[in-house]
Amino acid sequence: MESVENIIAAHPFWHDLQPAFLPLLAESPVLEHFGVGDFIFQERHEASHLYLLHRGQVALETFVPGRGMVTVYTLAAGEALGWSWLFPPYRWQFTARSVDATEIITFSAASLRGKAEQDPAFGRELVTRMAQVLLHRLKATRLKLQEFTDPALGLDIDECLVARSEETEGNARPKEEAR
Repeated sequence: MESVENIIAAHPFWHDLQPAFLPLLAESPVLEHFGVGDFIFQERHEASHLYLLHRGQVALETFVPGRGMVTVYTLAAGEALGWSWLFPPYRWQFTARSVDATEIITFSAASLRGKAEQDPAFGRELVTRMAQVLLHRLKATRLKLQEFTDPALGLDIDECLVARSEETEGNARPKEEAR
């Protein structure tokens, strides 16, 4: 059986992390197991952990009026789960549910935030890695939104954004005229 410390050191989220930071991470992680369909966290509830997927898959879901729960993205082993723990008010923006038998390493959000404050170099590293996760999720969410386009219009999301941008530019008045 692999040790939690070895799993952390090998996880892609921490790839190329300065070796001096590994002891900070090894202080409080827990390896958790989830069965098929188990909730890992729920939208609008307190975001108190960073999760790193070691085995299995997790669906990120959100409630869409008229459609119910919609899977926005499915994460696989090697990915990081959750960014809401880093930003006040520390509430999950999505629901995470295991798709199959899943093993996840959990880190206390309060502990990580405290270590980031105590060690600014570690803090920059952590925020940079979380920003990359956030960017990846935003791109995935944008792709998912394409499913909600009106097929009668025949526009995909990029075309809609360009059209909206042109509308906005056409309605904008120069500053001199606005006075």
